[in-house]
Amino acid sequence: MIEITDAAASELKQILESEKKSDHGLRIFAAGMGCSGVQYGLTLEKSPKSDDTVLESNGIKIFFNKDLQEDIDEFKIDYIDNDHGKGFIIDNPNARCGSGCGSCG
Repeated sequence: MIEITDAAASELKQILESEKKSDHGLRIFAAGMGCSGVQYGLTLEKSPKSDDTVLESNGIKIFFNKDLQEDIDEFKIDYIDNDHGKGFIIDNPNARCGSGCGSCG
């Protein structure tokens, strides 16, 4: 199950309202490859596509291609606002860094 935290849901609802897109949902999509595998992106979209899975978490509709289901099943989408910046983050507990990665801990 994909989880949208309270902070992320609150921010998304504000964005949807301010952009007059209250009928939209959040699309999760594959956005390339990184050292830990597939990297994912988020965008707002009015309606799901024919090959999408549609879920809801914390009052937010979520759309994604059904082929991604297994890979993103445990995602947690959060919103942070701190000294380093603000924005949405995706916590993927299944991500594993590959060899030669200089940015992992």
